[in-house]
Amino acid sequence: MVRAFVAIDLPDAIRDRIRGAQKALLQSDAKVTPVDPKIVHITLNFLGEVEPPRIRRVSEVLGGVTGTPFTLTVRGIQGNPSGRPRVIWCGIEDGGGCAGLHQRIEELLAPLGFPRESRRYVPHATVARVRRFDPSLLAAISPLSSMEFGSCRVDGISLKKSTLTPKGPIYEDIMEVVF
Repeated sequence: MVRAFVAIDLPDAIRDRIRGAQKALLQSDAKVTPVDPKIVHITLNFLGEVEPPRIRRVSEVLGGVTGTPFTLTVRGIQGNPSGRPRVIWCGIEDGGGCAGLHQRIEELLAPLGFPRESRRYVPHATVARVRRFDPSLLAAISPLSSMEFGSCRVDGISLKKSTLTPKGPIYEDIMEVVF
């Protein structure tokens, strides 16, 4: 089985700025586990555990994804849920570009048996997970809530394999689609 998802990669310049915000979060008394900045991304569709022959079919279908390049801005650190966060992420401003891709991918994958997401899709980039909450975390998030991390042009997507390890996930590109 292959644990797979479809994502938009972020450029190194944005990931470097996220690293700085992660350092600020670590100053709180909460136990926060940052995501390795080298792998911070925007998940469009999480596919879960997929059989290898089915991954080949997914790759074929995703090869047909079309889109118009768009610009997105990564802005603001937020916690989810807001009062006692378990996940900390950056917001994405993109004029609906990520949501449009998410919807197109869902439509293409539905005939292959992948269920549509029941929750509203909200594009974001996870930057940390909260292992033990402390109120000081909210004070650390507050000055980061309007911080801009940068903008980039999106002109493609990646199908990725995720291997979970004790030191964190390892992501490998299975395929890339450029539009």
